[in-house]
Amino acid sequence: MNKTIIIVDDHKLFAQSLQILVNSFDGFEVIEVCKNGEELVNYFQAGNMKPDLVLLDMRMPVMDGMATMHWLKKNRPDQKVLTLTVDQEDETIIKMLRLGCRGYLLKDIDPEEFEHALNAIDRSGYYSNKTISEALSKEEQKQKYEELTAREMEFLNHACSELTYKAIAGEMNLSPKTVENYRESLFSKLRVKSRVGLVIFAIKEGICEV
Repeated sequence: MNKTIIIVDDHKLFAQSLQILVNSFDGFEVIEVCKNGEELVNYFQAGNMKPDLVLLDMRMPVMDGMATMHWLKKNRPDQKVLTLTVDQEDETIIKMLRLGCRGYLLKDIDPEEFEHALNAIDRSGYYSNKTISEALSKEEQKQKYEELTAREMEFLNHACSELTYKAIAGEMNLSPKTVENYRESLFSKLRVKSRVGLVIFAIKEGICEV
């Protein structure tokens, strides 16, 4: 028996092409195409058949992908959703995953990977790819940055300079041992192993400039 899919996308040509592609995959069948989240909500509220998977775009009029995921999380929490969109903002990806999205794909994806994603979600419930991994990695780095104390930030700024650790201790009015403790704490928090690693992190986060 084929796995049933609903497409939610306001671009008619893309949605129709996507429907043809999905129907060409072995074991999958599109049973409905909605132009926006509101049409999907109406579909569910009318008591229609629950699909195995919803393919959800982000940027749509009336009710966009984010609003749709909020509704699904509240009213259909067990519904599997795979986002298929052009929106590659890390913040959007993280929010969708937290709302229960099972995967996040960009529309320039190869058909082979798309089919692989459908099968992965069918088998294990989730699909992780480079887009998700990079967003999660950046979110982790952001959280690490927010966890740094004011003194650790001060030390990190000095670490980006040409000052020796002994000179940094003098600038911060601390003992060399205390500065060493700050260094080891940052190594642990930021998961780096050297001063170079600290500098690279600081540059990426805009803490210091090259």
